[in-house]
Amino acid sequence: MEQRVVITGLGVITPVGNNVNDFWKNLVDGYCGIDHIKGFEDYELPISVAGQVKDFNPEENGLEKNDVRRNDLYCQYAMAAAYQAMKDSGLVSGENIAPERLGTYIGSGIGGMNTFVTETTKLLNEGVRRISPLFVPMMIGNIAAGNVAIKYNAQGVCLPVVTACATGTHAAGEAYRAIKHGYADAIITGGAEASIHPLAIGGFANSKALTRSEDPKNASIPFNVNRNGFVMGEGAGVLIFESLESAQKRGAKIYAEVVGYGNSCDAHHVTAPSPDGIPASRAIKQSLDEAGFDSEKDLLYINAHGTSTPLNDKSETRAIKLALGEEAARKAMISSTKSMTGHMLGATGAVELIAAALTLANGVVAPTIGLNDPDPECDLDYVPNVARKADVTVAISNSLGFGGHNSCVALRKWNG
Repeated sequence: MEQRVVITGLGVITPVGNNVNDFWKNLVDGYCGIDHIKGFEDYELPISVAGQVKDFNPEENGLEKNDVRRNDLYCQYAMAAAYQAMKDSGLVSGENIAPERLGTYIGSGIGGMNTFVTETTKLLNEGVRRISPLFVPMMIGNIAAGNVAIKYNAQGVCLPVVTACATGTHAAGEAYRAIKHGYADAIITGGAEASIHPLAIGGFANSKALTRSEDPKNASIPFNVNRNGFVMGEGAGVLIFESLESAQKRGAKIYAEVVGYGNSCDAHHVTAPSPDGIPASRAIKQSLDEAGFDSEKDLLYINAHGTSTPLNDKSETRAIKLALGEEAARKAMISSTKSMTGHMLGATGAVELIAAALTLANGVVAPTIGLNDPDPECDLDYVPNVARKADVTVAISNSLGFGGHNSCVALRKWNG
């Protein structure tokens, strides 16, 4: 028998807040977490701005000194967000859930970038014997899932996902399916990234993906006619997905129900999306069809991928129209929270799914800030600049990754 799946815990480390309350308040207020890049002043960076995490306190998020010393920053962010989410959910392995029924699906698009650079520098300057014995476990992209599983005695299904910018959404979608089909009772799911480093900045910048804007407030401007590239962000988002039966049995708080998942590939280009939006539209439609979305009865919110690149925003707009039909697409409320956080790469899908869940729970749609001069080819309702109260019943989060990876997860408002 298929299980219904709900969200019972949330945790975030982001450029706009390092806990769920601050994160949500700042999104609704339209606060921009993008600023001038700090920490790399000795490099002649071609890029001026990024969405960096501010005032991250590992100890406040359950990390001990050894956790910090032995883990790359991306993994620290993941462990911190997982700590918040598990605390929020009230799940305790061995007490209210069997260890073998608790899983971990946390991915990263890039993994331990800072560790990779540090140890490569040692190799070049000091020789192979100076490389840390912890180099490999600190660098690899699966270790966030591994360390979170160890910390919470999650002995069940474990599947770290790597699909570039779609990582967090794919991880959540696969976790949803695993619980729905009976492979777990709960899964700690999400994504993490900490790649704001000159090596990654240089790579993205030289591929012409990043904005050259020097004004933090007008750098990540999705759907604006003047957009010219994305802004790198960092952080982590973790959600606790749980079977409805398990959640109700223990009286857990429920944020929203997970009701659909779509997954497709452009098979078009290593970095550019398919201009016609057709493959991405399939992922959106799959998710909404599984959710039982009815454009006549449901009020839809879409957290768009909305990267602020010339190609993405146009193709995503086309994908939304193809998936919904022109009339239903114009009724949907759409926003890109990347206008405030920047693009958090492997973490972004999970963080944006959390924003979608909070939209349903609170009846407020966060805005797309900086949308003062819309692109005529991006002609839907992108909730410009100011949050909007709305009794949304269905919310989806879109993610589109390098390599053509498309993912969409659908949520439905929980009414008890």
